[in-house]
Amino acid sequence: MLLAVLASAIGVVYVRQQTRLQFVELTRLGAERDDLNVEYGRLQLEQATWADNNRIDQIARERLGMLAPQPAATVVIRR
Repeated sequence: MLLAVLASAIGVVYVRQQTRLQFVELTRLGAERDDLNVEYGRLQLEQATWADNNRIDQIARERLGMLAPQPAATVVIRR
C-alpha cells in the first residue's frame, strides 16, 4: 500500500512539473507569435511604401531619366 501511495505521489509531482514546463513553453510561444505579428505588420507597411506608384515614378524620373511619352508619340493598337 505504501509503495502504491509513493508511486502515485511521484506520478503527481512528475505530471505537475511537465504541466509547468508546457505552460512556460506556451507562454514563450505566445510572446513569439505576438512579436512575429508586429514584425509582419511592419513588413507589410514597408512593402506598401516601396511599391507605391508615386515613389516608383519619382525614381524612374530622377535616377533613370525616364519621362512619360508625349501624346503625339503614343500609338494605340486595336484589334
